[in-house]
Amino acid sequence: MPPRNKEQEAEILAWIEAVIGEKLPPGNYEDILKDGVILCNLINKLAPGSVKKIQTKGTNFQLMENVQRFQAAIKAYGVPQEEIFQTADLFERRNIAQVTLCLYALGRITQKHPEYNGPRLGPKMAEKNEREFTEAQLRASEGQVNLQMGYNKGASQSGHGGFGNTRHM
Repeated sequence: MPPRNKEQEAEILAWIEAVIGEKLPPGNYEDILKDGVILCNLINKLAPGSVKKIQTKGTNFQLMENVQRFQAAIKAYGVPQEEIFQTADLFERRNIAQVTLCLYALGRITQKHPEYNGPRLGPKMAEKNEREFTEAQLRASEGQVNLQMGYNKGASQSGHGGFGNTRHM
């Protein structure tokens, strides 16, 4: 497991507070997010109506459903599947660092949605910067020697012997 970063966790909690517009309860990062209620409120602020039913009380299984609903909603929002944490990563505290990475991915994806103009989390996303080249510009490089591959001054494997043999010096 990657090590946890307390500064990133604090930054995420501050971002969540800013997005949902209410103060989070005091406690540890994983305890605040564990039942999934805050996460569901977060995705509902980013994409209204994403999570229809949020369980505020109930058994562990019912609270885990909140986390699963959040995961389905952020996948629909655009977070890649490989960046979404497993329910047990948060609920059973197996990999809290993966939860942090997932929430950073969510913060990054919000920048791709033009309707979102709230607080940002993480670095600014790169924008598409397409280049147009003329046919003459593309052909100009054909006459040059491509040294990117390297130049070995005529080295060969002569004298090496066969596959599996040792090299005699």
